[in-house]
Amino acid sequence: MRFEEIDANLRHTLCLLAARRPTGELHEAGGVTLASAGVRFGMFNAALISAPVPACRDGLAARIAAAAAHFRKRRLDWSCWVCEDWLEETLRPRADGIFVNFGLYRAAAYPGMLAERLAPPQRRLPPLEIRRVDDSATRLAFCQVGSLCFRAPFEWFREIFDRDGLWRDDLAGYVGYVRGEPAATAVTVAGTGSVGVYNVATLPSHQRRGYAEALMRHALEEARQATGIERTILQSTTQGLSLYTRMGYREVTRFSVYATS
Repeated sequence: MRFEEIDANLRHTLCLLAARRPTGELHEAGGVTLASAGVRFGMFNAALISAPVPACRDGLAARIAAAAAHFRKRRLDWSCWVCEDWLEETLRPRADGIFVNFGLYRAAAYPGMLAERLAPPQRRLPPLEIRRVDDSATRLAFCQVGSLCFRAPFEWFREIFDRDGLWRDDLAGYVGYVRGEPAATAVTVAGTGSVGVYNVATLPSHQRRGYAEALMRHALEEARQATGIERTILQSTTQGLSLYTRMGYREVTRFSVYATS
């Protein structure tokens, strides 16, 4: 499996979030995908490198400049998502400095991982009440967990995820409840020949008990039954890396996210 499939699922996901908002915009030009939800949370006003970038002096700078002009005109905070395999190898060590020239700083770096099929659980997983995100109550619960775990304002999460018509077809959200209280979340996105897993989060008070794994396995089994696709991909945080490795994922590429603040 090549890095393009992992990158394509990520772009598909951000494009879905933008396309299902009245303020959303999608553009593709010059090796950059612009998937802007038009919201306050700059991570979802995204530019994504979508074609190889040569090591010539202005190759990467020209793409950043085009994206910067788009978002500057709309007065939006934004972010640029880069799969390192799009960058010519000698360009990678210089990328941070080029982004800094445009006021963008590396906010996160993630390994892109895949599993052709999940490995069996290595322990007995805890009981968890799992609800699919499909009404106001589950949308708000999803936003509660996400805003706390990803340290973003609750209203910013609501602006993205608390919408009728968002959660349908190939975009599925799940909330895991412990004793009636929301404790964990996960999202699956089917497309590009794989199922992407996103927004895996567990409240600090419930971590290290197996809830994230139980929720992920449930969500991915539902996606498999609906689509027939077993291959799954994700971008891992440092905290989640050991879990994903146990579940059968291996690193294929790396992503960096650059943001204005």
